[in-house]
Amino acid sequence: MQIITSKNLPSDFYDYKEFSAISSVNEMIEDVKNNGDNAVKKYTEKFDGKIENLEVTKSEIEESLKIVPIDVIEAIKLSIENVKTFAKAQLNSVKEFEIENCGIKLSQKIIPLERTGAYVPGGNYPLPSSAIMSIIPSKVAGVNEVIMCSPKIQPATIAAGYLAGADRIFRVGGVQAIAAMAYGTQTIPKVDKITGPGNKFVTFAKKQVFGVCGIDFLAGPSEVMIIADESANPKFVAADFLAQCEHDMDASAILLTTSKKLADEVKEQTEEYLKALKTAPIAQKALEHSYIVMVENLDEAAEIANKKAPEHLEIITKENEKLKEKLSCYGSLFVGNYSAEILGDYCSGTNHILPTNKVARYNGGLSVFDFIKILTCQEAIDGEKVIRTASILANTEGLMAHKLAADVRLPD
Repeated sequence: MQIITSKNLPSDFYDYKEFSAISSVNEMIEDVKNNGDNAVKKYTEKFDGKIENLEVTKSEIEESLKIVPIDVIEAIKLSIENVKTFAKAQLNSVKEFEIENCGIKLSQKIIPLERTGAYVPGGNYPLPSSAIMSIIPSKVAGVNEVIMCSPKIQPATIAAGYLAGADRIFRVGGVQAIAAMAYGTQTIPKVDKITGPGNKFVTFAKKQVFGVCGIDFLAGPSEVMIIADESANPKFVAADFLAQCEHDMDASAILLTTSKKLADEVKEQTEEYLKALKTAPIAQKALEHSYIVMVENLDEAAEIANKKAPEHLEIITKENEKLKEKLSCYGSLFVGNYSAEILGDYCSGTNHILPTNKVARYNGGLSVFDFIKILTCQEAIDGEKVIRTASILANTEGLMAHKLAADVRLPD
């Protein structure tokens, strides 16, 4: 991890990293599309090990609930309640309505998606939190059926999926899971939208099936940016650095600070924590492309943050409220020494499925809004003025059948 100045940023610091084509992904998707369960089982056994049944049975769910420690079950339940509370507040912020304008009755209706798929990674670690983050907003939105797919699925993930409200759970991951949910197989139903994080193969598969079904967004490796001054606790900052870097070797952490003392202490503390960290081999690799950046002032830090558009953005300064107003591009914001990014990962209530790789310039994190359709309706009551306007615009565009469709409705 290097300490650099804002005048000496790497040449690719602000770059959007393209998702390169992976030919094997297309081949697998086509195989699953054409051969259904047989292809899904073939790839699952190749990458994750032999399985008997694709679907997790009711008895397996019951067994998982028994063997997962009670404190873990209680933690899962609290996380579920917090995420549910926030999702309900989000849903209540959008309303159905009806207005009348220029003789036309206009209305907006909110309809949930019919069936969605929650992809939950599970290759390196069990991620019950990701099950909660995909399933709860969909259930709050009113989605009729939610299916969950996860590779090498462990009891804690099964328990989280069930308690969050998954209607069916499958022990399938990777490209084959994405393809199965997009096209449907004999066992795994076709969904309207797929949500959830994954590795580069999963992400590219989501890109390839987009259009066949919806997806949330294309998310790359996890990232955190921290804006801090001398008021920040270096131990907290160092720990938050490593919390991101242990996700995978391509993850990254960036500290923007006005304090050289803090920069030195964070670097030293990070190296100290690494000595006893079980995930140190992964975190160490990620730290190789992580940075501590010395900035002139907090205004410059805000400018860099908005341009970088990080997934997670922490601010730990004496001027947090003023700084908040200057920030506009981030997946989720964490304010103050005690607002650790991992609270959003697990249980504060906001979602941890967030845009990375500069996607936060135009997209927020996963929310209840990803699982509803806002449908509009119009009914002409006394619409002569609007019809005449449509006729003029159609004539301007040279679309004469459009003009005819307006003119035949005008009074003689």
